[in-house]
Amino acid sequence: MDRDVTTPIVAEALAHSVSRARGQPLPAALRSTMGSMFIDIAGLCVATRNMSYVHAALDSWEANGESTVIGHLRALDAAGAAFVNGTAAHGEDFDDTFEGGPVHSGAVIVPALLAAAERHRIAGHDMLFGMAVGAEVMCRGGMVAPKRIHKAGFHPTAVLGAMGAAAGVAAALRVDEKTFASAQGIAGSMASGIIEYLAEGASTKRMHPGWAAQAGLRAADLARAGFEGPRTVWEGAHGFLHGFAHTTDGAWDRMTEDFGGHWHAATIAFKPYACGTMIHPYIDCARRLSEKISGSAIAKIECETAEAILHRLWEPLDLKQRPPNAYAAKFSVPYCVAYAILHGAVGLEAFTEENARDEEIAALAAKVGYVVDPKNPYPDEFTGHVKVTLADGRVVEERQAHFRGGSHEPLARAEVVEKFRANCAYGGWDRARTDAWLALADSAFDASELDLTPFRG
Repeated sequence: MDRDVTTPIVAEALAHSVSRARGQPLPAALRSTMGSMFIDIAGLCVATRNMSYVHAALDSWEANGESTVIGHLRALDAAGAAFVNGTAAHGEDFDDTFEGGPVHSGAVIVPALLAAAERHRIAGHDMLFGMAVGAEVMCRGGMVAPKRIHKAGFHPTAVLGAMGAAAGVAAALRVDEKTFASAQGIAGSMASGIIEYLAEGASTKRMHPGWAAQAGLRAADLARAGFEGPRTVWEGAHGFLHGFAHTTDGAWDRMTEDFGGHWHAATIAFKPYACGTMIHPYIDCARRLSEKISGSAIAKIECETAEAILHRLWEPLDLKQRPPNAYAAKFSVPYCVAYAILHGAVGLEAFTEENARDEEIAALAAKVGYVVDPKNPYPDEFTGHVKVTLADGRVVEERQAHFRGGSHEPLARAEVVEKFRANCAYGGWDRARTDAWLALADSAFDASELDLTPFRG
């Protein structure tokens, strides 16, 4: 079927929307969120810098260069730094999320923009605008066909991340509208990321944001050099949505409507727990219950849940009740609920191989099951419910209507800083270097250029 010529081409409309937005001041709430993202992502890169998968990502990248890999002496080319920093930032699933998506914008956009800023000596205000645009494109992209990308077997952060990174880098570099649209077209052919990691807790999800970050960076470079991408990359018969959501029927107005007037990225949420976002409300419920009951007194645990998250967080149930490794445990409601009841907060220390094999946790997780609530508001809200039947027959339960850290109950900047400090300590940074990054975060968006060399090693 021929395309309706009266309908704007999405990539071109997006390019025009970004150009128009550049002339408007960024809202204070958006600037604050981008500042928190700048801090949060760096802390996560430090926390994971000694992890085997981060060393594998670093060692596998051939090209040295002048771009900083946070917490490592070796500098890489811009694409390499974006790849390793993005992999590190997302590696423990402790990075930010967007409730309407969900997508993890920070782990893609911050590494891409840091690498671009170092390479091209981009001024702080342009880096900030690029971060805002990149995050906004990811958030809006996730709203075009809700749940369809996941259902098709792809990771929204991975595939939308390439598009967001290309948009953010292009915006920061102040390219013209034709080049911006072409960068989108090129990024569409670079986007990738399947969710088969769920089968056995493999590490591929960890690299998805890093791969997207470097893909977006390369797409922008190619477009600036004159390489052409398809203008109808988003909505075309063989375009992005067709490939990654198995449809071309999207709410395309959500990509550009009031872009620059209403910033969805201002509501990006920061995680209090180091696991899958939709599990967080269940953990909060379990922690409140742990103050009333002991794990040894529990006969059964039942959770109401959304049908759309079953394949990622609940099924196969026997595998989720006994995850094969620590990484798989991050995407298991039964494991996280059991851990929270027995130990409280579910931080980085909850996901060691020793804990993944712990028989007390496994025995309690085996008692955790679910029922589908057809009225669950996901993905508009992430909710939690934990009902415990005790051995003596009594029933106690807790509900939570939203994700703590999200728009209804956001983490304050002080809480983000506290998390950052804890992550830096976990990764072995001393207080002086930790304080130095916080000082950089206070000035980066107003600086003439960005110097990250003090944060190598």
